[in-house]
Amino acid sequence: MPSIQSPLGALPARFRRSRVLIVGCGDIGLRVASLLSGKLTVRALSSQRVRAPELRAAGTTPLWGNLDRPQSLRRLAGLAQRVLHLAPPATVGTTDERTAALLRALRRRGGAPAALVYASTSGVYGDCGGDWVDEGRPVLPSTPRAQRRADAESRVQFWGRSTAVRATVLRVPGIYAADREGGTPLGRLRKATPVLEAADDVFTNHIHADDLARACVRALWRAKPLRVYNINDDSALRMGDYFDAAAALYGLPPPPRISRMRAQVELGAMQLSFMSESRRMVNTRMKQELGLRLRFPTVIEGLAAGIQATGGSGVPPETSGPSR
Repeated sequence: MPSIQSPLGALPARFRRSRVLIVGCGDIGLRVASLLSGKLTVRALSSQRVRAPELRAAGTTPLWGNLDRPQSLRRLAGLAQRVLHLAPPATVGTTDERTAALLRALRRRGGAPAALVYASTSGVYGDCGGDWVDEGRPVLPSTPRAQRRADAESRVQFWGRSTAVRATVLRVPGIYAADREGGTPLGRLRKATPVLEAADDVFTNHIHADDLARACVRALWRAKPLRVYNINDDSALRMGDYFDAAAALYGLPPPPRISRMRAQVELGAMQLSFMSESRRMVNTRMKQELGLRLRFPTVIEGLAAGIQATGGSGVPPETSGPSR
């Protein structure tokens, strides 16, 4: 039996020497690192030296650099055969200069990797009126946040076309997990934050953090060149129905329902933005080409598993008390 295993099964000998660079090693990056740790060399780019112990504990070698300071990225070229780009854009503007800086750094001195996977957002589709949406649908981002992601996607795809790099884009919806900060609807339910009444409600999409990490790993090896993948589970729930079902799991009252007109007065801009777009994402390509079998096929199954894992609270022990 091969001595080296991975989420893809036994790694061929030529992959056992592979080096992976994770850019933006937050929660999902750490989950990816744990999947790959001990099987190949994993490096994590970070601008925060205080994170060194956490990154090393996850099995990565920290590298220090800042995407907002391109001169700090000069050592990245040639360091890895595969790059997973999870870093978000800056919070202003409609372009992603961080991705631009990363791509320039990776290409220096002919040191471009064999594969690069960029995790984008499903928000690039904009409002689809509740339609089923596959990867062939043109992007139509309606918020600056989504426009920055669409810009990053374009840069990654152009870079892939102009180099020999196998560039891939993952379009990711709402990420959840009981052991992820803010990763369940529990806090919102406890605050009784309202949702839209049925006549105004929108469809919402989800992916468990562990399934997303597994999708990232598979994309690094299995994704086709210049391919886009929707990374979402099989849920097809309207947002209000999702919160109603979650409330039942947690033994809490369902959230109040209000009209869209009232929501525009009572809710914040970020919450409203998520209530202004409706789509049902198709994940056939993810399953067929990446071969990903979801561990949590629906968000309700994933939340229920989190409740069981946390002894019924739905909150991991280290975050069950007051936040610090």
